[in-house]
Amino acid sequence: MSKFNFIDLFAGASGMSEGFIKAGLNPIAHIEMNEEACYSIRTRAAYHYLTENKKSKIYNDYLLRKITREELYKQVPSEILDSVLNIEITDDSIKSIFTQIKKHQNEKKIDLIIGGPPCQAYSLLGRHQKEIENDPRNKLYIQYGRFLKEFKPKAFVFENVPGLLSANKGEHFKNLKIYFKKIGYEVYHKTLDASEYGVLQARKRVIIIGWLKENDFGFPEIETLPKKYKVQDAFGDLPKLKPGEGYEIAKYESKKNQYLQKFELRNGVDFVTQHISRPHNERDLAIYEFAIEKWNSENVRIKYTDLPKELRTHKNMTSFLDRFKVVDGSGISHTIVAHIAKDGHYYIHPDIKQCRSISVREAARLQSFPDDFYFEGSRSAAFKQIGNAVPPLMAHAIAQKMKELLCQ
Repeated sequence: MSKFNFIDLFAGASGMSEGFIKAGLNPIAHIEMNEEACYSIRTRAAYHYLTENKKSKIYNDYLLRKITREELYKQVPSEILDSVLNIEITDDSIKSIFTQIKKHQNEKKIDLIIGGPPCQAYSLLGRHQKEIENDPRNKLYIQYGRFLKEFKPKAFVFENVPGLLSANKGEHFKNLKIYFKKIGYEVYHKTLDASEYGVLQARKRVIIIGWLKENDFGFPEIETLPKKYKVQDAFGDLPKLKPGEGYEIAKYESKKNQYLQKFELRNGVDFVTQHISRPHNERDLAIYEFAIEKWNSENVRIKYTDLPKELRTHKNMTSFLDRFKVVDGSGISHTIVAHIAKDGHYYIHPDIKQCRSISVREAARLQSFPDDFYFEGSRSAAFKQIGNAVPPLMAHAIAQKMKELLCQ
């Protein structure tokens, strides 16, 4: 059976695509406006190409910094790298994007379109309703629909935050469903929690599945998994770090455990990259220590008002009181979001001896990225890509079911 082909829109660092590729689907193009994320996608495309062609040593040499990114890319056919389009999807650019995709399509049928427009527009935190209504990102589903009209895939998978359902009193979601139906798709949605698919994180996302009317399978029954693993299973084999410390390349501290083996987060190399933590000032470290002690000894999440007066710097004592939060080492993490690129206060490591926010690699593991997935750009750029991503394990669970239905 030939592989099913897909396009990934608003691809980010390609976490969703990673799950679909692992399920055996073939990416024709990725479209993403962020330049650093596009380099991450190209580097991952190089990994997939070289692994498939039994040349994974070349990719590992790149991770080990034995060769440059330019030298890595020379080992990969240019059409694979060129299929990652670093461009914003707008009224002005969309026809050019169609042309470029068709060049890479090479007469292959597009079976599926995946991806989700930027979700910050639907995050209601600190936003006025008028701001939400006027945010142009709320209309990006129309651009998504233009790809459906152009390529007529059998189905699509659209991911977003739960706020999409309630934004503008539900009007945006209602309009989205009407629009997709009008262009020929039956639309179904469910709110899924990534923690039910092997991801060590409570991350709820709305998944919208659309089928061409003659190909309607409803919302697929996606198999869930028991929640038997915890954050410590994702962190335990990584070298211990002090604030501001980090290893671009490091050896593992211990053998892979059942979690890392079962979900293939440690997948073939004997080293880990991007285990890098950010530095913190003395006041923040004192707050972290206070927060970790309260969490580990009393299972209490501190509020800003709980801090000793000498540690408080903000006058605001009525809102955002949970701005310091410890990751639950004995359970699953709270949701990783893109704000982790700005500071680590909401993602404090549970080990008081380390007393820091989580590293780039720890955040990637909580999102279920395998260790050989490399995020291009600065530390902040990597954190942002990770926070915005669809967890590959959740994407894989969806992809397996979609593939099964497309085969019918």
